[in-house]
Amino acid sequence: MKRAVISLSGGMDSTGLLMRLLADGYTVDCISYEYGQKHTIEVERAKKNIAYLAENDINVKHTLIDLTSAMGAFESSLLKGGDDIPEGHYEELQMKSTVVPNRNAIFASIVYGYALSLSNREQCDVEIALGVHSGDHEIYPDCRPEFYSALDHAFVTGNWGSERVSFTLPYIAGDKTTILTDARDAIQQLGLDFNTIFANTNTSYNPDKDGRSSGTSGADIERILAFHSIGEIDPVEYKDPWVVVLQNALEVESAHKDKLYRERLTDEQYHVTRESGTERAFTGIYWDEKRNGDYTCICCGHLLFTSEMKFDSGCGWPSFHTEHPDAGIRQIDDFTHGMHRIEVRCARCEAHLGHIFNDGPRNFGGLRYCINSASLNFEEMEE
Repeated sequence: MKRAVISLSGGMDSTGLLMRLLADGYTVDCISYEYGQKHTIEVERAKKNIAYLAENDINVKHTLIDLTSAMGAFESSLLKGGDDIPEGHYEELQMKSTVVPNRNAIFASIVYGYALSLSNREQCDVEIALGVHSGDHEIYPDCRPEFYSALDHAFVTGNWGSERVSFTLPYIAGDKTTILTDARDAIQQLGLDFNTIFANTNTSYNPDKDGRSSGTSGADIERILAFHSIGEIDPVEYKDPWVVVLQNALEVESAHKDKLYRERLTDEQYHVTRESGTERAFTGIYWDEKRNGDYTCICCGHLLFTSEMKFDSGCGWPSFHTEHPDAGIRQIDDFTHGMHRIEVRCARCEAHLGHIFNDGPRNFGGLRYCINSASLNFEEMEE
């Protein structure tokens, strides 16, 4: 029998993880916490999902632990009596006010003690599964892999029986989209309803008195974009209609990325990739590049081409006869400058790359991807 213990916040990450564990045949114990958070509705939502599982003959032990008297003394906008929850993008600096000092260390200590006790009682191995992911790493240092590596070392050092307890962080390199996609598959395996499960969650840091999510906090925006990315409408109730909160999220995301691009890219790189500009022929750094390596998007690092796909077309821009199988480059009709051309854009970040023409090498299909050097980053391959 596979045993796992998780911290079930009532949010979409831990709920998605619970679905995956159940689909994989684990017997799971869940621990939820009341710690003075403003969004205590998340605990009620967790209880609803535990009840929904029971209605479908899936029994999960759920323990609620009250830490209000201890953690209520901490400083955070997430806690009752703290500052207002900031609005904006999840990775903006103001979101650091939502950090609750040492929260995950405290939660992990409790769940580790629970797992040790469970292991001793049932004489079994126990996995502590957590839904932390890369989207949390920018603002929350206690969601980073090195934190859990250090924590695991400390717990092993300080406890007997730790050889039977381990941390499992399946989404540490993923994001909310990763979790939602995986949860949707797991829920289907379990024969449950996706919308019911995620309607019984809360991600908002500032829901209203009726429990409706604001749609404007960083956590809300990250969630909204994740549902949008997998083609789903979030079943959670928002203060405003879905089309309104989605549009706001897309605008906030666009503004955040634009700010990052302006800070990181040169003027020419920004003009080409974000304003659909074109560098002058024979001026780009890669038009005559002969080294072996990979060509990635300058904005997001997505792999677009390899040196084996590059050829000398004599046009003055880097030319490729084929795109990488995983590139998924978007092709868009372009009627600017009084002509019809096919523009190509990065599938991941919508960066303008260049255009595609039908005068490439026939033995490779006849296409020529005419790409701006300013859209590319070249990574030389070691011999």
